[in-house]
Amino acid sequence: MNGIKTRFIILSDTHGAEFGDEWRKPGLAVDVAIHCGDLTEESKLTEFEATIRLLKAIDAPLKLYIAGNHDLTLDTAAFQRKVAELKRTQPEENGLQSLIDQEYGTQGQARKMIEKAREAGIIYLEEGVYKFALENGTQLVVYACPFTLGDGGWAFEYSASENYNFAIPDGIHVVVTHGPPHGLMDYTAASSRVGCPDLFAAVAKARPRLHCFGHVHSGWGAKKVVWRGLSDCPSHFTDIDNGKSTALKSLVSFKRGKYDTDEIWADKEAGLQSCLANRYCRTSHCSHDENPLVVGKQTLFVNASIEDAMGKPTQFPWIVELDMPAQI
Repeated sequence: MNGIKTRFIILSDTHGAEFGDEWRKPGLAVDVAIHCGDLTEESKLTEFEATIRLLKAIDAPLKLYIAGNHDLTLDTAAFQRKVAELKRTQPEENGLQSLIDQEYGTQGQARKMIEKAREAGIIYLEEGVYKFALENGTQLVVYACPFTLGDGGWAFEYSASENYNFAIPDGIHVVVTHGPPHGLMDYTAASSRVGCPDLFAAVAKARPRLHCFGHVHSGWGAKKVVWRGLSDCPSHFTDIDNGKSTALKSLVSFKRGKYDTDEIWADKEAGLQSCLANRYCRTSHCSHDENPLVVGKQTLFVNASIEDAMGKPTQFPWIVELDMPAQI
């Protein structure tokens, strides 16, 4: 049995933005919506409220989301460190704590807001494995993790000196992380790779159907990867057959390159106009598609950062269609 076609909308790094004139809502229904973190810019209550409204506006019976490094109030220890630093530089008598409570909420207030959103099918995922029975008759097994590589004093961070254990078990259908794996859509605007090698190794071993993330705004895009055998030290050089893998879209695919012919540029421009008209970029790899995904041998990677490198919500969400197994 090939499975049942399942449609996802994937987005990340909205930073409190909502659908509006600048960034319009895709006009189609999906089975699952996934937000890969950075729900807010400054972790303010008003930004969480905006993101919940954003997710409510999407036509999907199930909506899943994780935190990102900007969502400080969801990482209690990181937020308390930030507040302590602020109090060391600001006199207490100026009403600082009252202002903090007003803008960011009292302890646990943001989480209470998130828990209430479950009533609308909007489910916040901590790190771990989750199983969902979807309305289309499929079963979805998800590994979620908000932690990213970094040492900037943000939320859900671990340093490069640590070996982070991404405990992705066999049989996972979809991996949702905030940060990218090393070597896949992790180039910053300064052309530095900032993805995590530990995450790459874990995904290379588990080989899910889909791995979606954000964090690196300039890494927006999608790539269908063909795996080689697992090496002793997994990397995108040794474990991916780059000759057979397919880069589906990236920010470069919307720009005319120095050596692009008129024909190549016409194809690029047509792709951009299609995304603009639909308000999303779409890729489908089901059993009856021209380029179906081979489970266990291929993984679709998607960087769905909505904010661009300038902090504007100009990039497209992804519509992804994949076969998922039927419920037992």
